[in-house]
Formats: sequence, structure tokens, C-alpha cells
Amino acid sequence: MIKVAVVGTGNISPSHIRAYQALRDRCTIVALCDLNPAKAEALQQELGLDEATVYASHPEVIARGDIDLVSVCTPPSTHEAISIDFLEAGVNVLCEKPMAPSLAACDAILAAEGRGGAIFSSVAQNRYRDDVVRLKSAIDSGLAGAVSHVAVDSAWWRGLPYYDLWWRGTWEQEGGGCTLNHAVHHVDLLLWLLGAPESVTAVLTNAAHENAEIEDLSVAVLAYQRALATITSSVVHHGEQQRIVVQGREASVSLDGEVVAEVTQSNGFPLPGGNTGLVAQLTDLAAGLDPLPHTGHQGQIDDVLTALETGRRPAIDGHDGRRTIELITAIYQAGIERRTVDLPLTADDPYYQPGTLTERAPRFFAKTASVRDQSGPISVSGATAPANQEDNR
Repeated sequence: MIKVAVVGTGNISPSHIRAYQALRDRCTIVALCDLNPAKAEALQQELGLDEATVYASHPEVIARGDIDLVSVCTPPSTHEAISIDFLEAGVNVLCEKPMAPSLAACDAILAAEGRGGAIFSSVAQNRYRDDVVRLKSAIDSGLAGAVSHVAVDSAWWRGLPYYDLWWRGTWEQEGGGCTLNHAVHHVDLLLWLLGAPESVTAVLTNAAHENAEIEDLSVAVLAYQRALATITSSVVHHGEQQRIVVQGREASVSLDGEVVAEVTQSNGFPLPGGNTGLVAQLTDLAAGLDPLPHTGHQGQIDDVLTALETGRRPAIDGHDGRRTIELITAIYQAGIERRTVDLPLTADDPYYQPGTLTERAPRFFAKTASVRDQSGPISVSGATAPANQEDNR
């Protein structure tokens, strides 16, 4: 039985806890940790974690000496130190997004993984979605042809009070705005679907949140050898209509399942009706895939548990998390310096180091409030969820 600790009992922790509870025949949660123990105790009671002991600091959890796996669900600025402490103690780590605020911090985590002999997995739970798997299968099949363009809309909406929470809305504590903390999942998916680009250009702004330093809207253009991708990162989009649309030479496929395949006439204009046969092939391919046995956080946690049980690497590891941070860092660098940034970023690049982004980033507005906790229902894409069930975006 794998013994699990959860460090940080904020918004995202119930997603981890419920996933572990759904796999209770393989693991058990024995420790909850939060700087505010009363908060952890309330969650313990709410979710029926009778076997878990509450701690006020993560070194106390490490001192138990019997933890096999820890979920790190704390604010982004703390991920590096907490992950390294557990890894060096030989404890396996599943760390919420973003992996860390800088590439240097990501590499420090990977180095600690190597020293401690434990494994590190960076949360990217959206890879465990049936619609995402169908989209990747369509691209990998080659039926749509060589990719020419990918449009990614990470479209969210947040009101002014969202940035009143103490760690949100500042470059130092949150590490960035919507590009880092909301679009991180879409960036990971783009890299999974298409690989890394050769260069990036970007524009950043704060369009609607006068109580936050950071950007609430960015648009990035990624250049591949013969393709472009665009990423819109936003917390100003009403309706939160998120999408990924892949344009191939022969057909386009979308995350929502739409398939379009044009056929040329002799003059180069599209033939009405398009390639119905290819549309049918791609539609049948998607329909023929078996549903995932576990989705979202439960899907990734199932994989991490299997990795521990079998001695293999997890499907999503720290190198995946680092690649996502590298691309997001390049987007910030391009937007701040108003120039094209080539990838990969090297260790002598100023933005590789911690502190450079915080030092050079624009302060669009001053943060005007700082509350320790927020109450009230949490809603995602128009659907209201019970409190504390949303991602920690």
C-alpha cells in the first residue's frame, strides 16, 4: 500500500485527494499539511480522511519517514523548495502546475530527483481527457497531413476579487499571470501534440484587472519549420470558450471533434462538400478509440502509482514540466523585450535564472488587496462547482 501525503490544502487539493480515494485499493492518504492547520483539519473532516494526520509544515511530514508519495498543492513560488526537500529525502513527488517559476528552479528539481533516487511528476492532467487523446490520435495518424497551423485559445474569465488572494496578482508570488497559471495546461498540450517551436514572439497586457501587477491577456505566435501556432492566454474572455484547432494539409481537426477536409478545384478554390471520405476516416478513428479508464487527475495519479508499483518512469515527468516552463518563459521574454526569442533557452540566458522575470516584467497596476482566504462557490466554464474543487488557477 502506497502511503501518500498532501501538502497544501487549497483549491486544487481535493482533486488530488478524491483521485487517491478512488484508487484506495492501492494507496492511502496518511498526512495532510498546511501552514494553516485548521484549514487542513476542515478538509480532513469534509473528505473523511480519518487515517490522515495534520501537520503545519512539510519538514514534519518528511520526519515521519514513511511517506512514499507526496502531492505538492501549494502556491507556485514554493514548488521548488518543497519538491527538493521531499526528493532529497527519497520521497516521490507529484507537483501541481506550474512546475516552478524559472528554468533554473526546474533544473534544481531535476537534479534533486537524480540525487534522491525518487521520481518527480509534473501535473498535466488534461492529457488524460478523451477529447485530447482523440485529437492526438488524429494528428499522429497522419490522415490530416502535415500540420500548418494550430490555434490554441486558453480562454478564461475572472473578476477583480480573484486577484485579492494574497499570492495572486504579483510577479514575485504567482510567478506570472494567465500565461503561466491558466494557459500552462494548453501549453503542455501543444507541446505534446506538436513538439517545441523554433522561436516565439508575443504581446502582453492587463486589460481588465486594475488590482493586479501581472498580465491578464497575452497572444503568442510560435514558429515551427513550416508551421505556425498561436496561443491566446486570457482571464478576460466571457463564456470561457476554450479550443484547440489543428490545420493539416489535408484536413483540420478540433478538440471539440469537428473535422473539415477541403478538396481543390482546378482553379485552386475549394470544391463544395469537401473530402467526405477523409472526414469519415478521421471521424471513425476517433469513434473507435476506447474511453480512458481514468481521466483528469485520477488518470495521472493512476499512472504515477503504476510507475511506483512497476519501477518505470511516469508518463509525465519533470522534463515535460520543464519544457512547458521553457516555452512560457520565452513567451514572457518575447513580450517584455518586444522581440523574437529563439528556442531552446540556454543557461546563460538571463531569463533562465530566477529573479530576472520578476525584475524586468512590467507592473501593469499595483496589487491593491491581500486576503489570506476566499470563500464562496467556484465556477469553471460556466458550471458552478463545490468550493475548493477548482484548479488553483
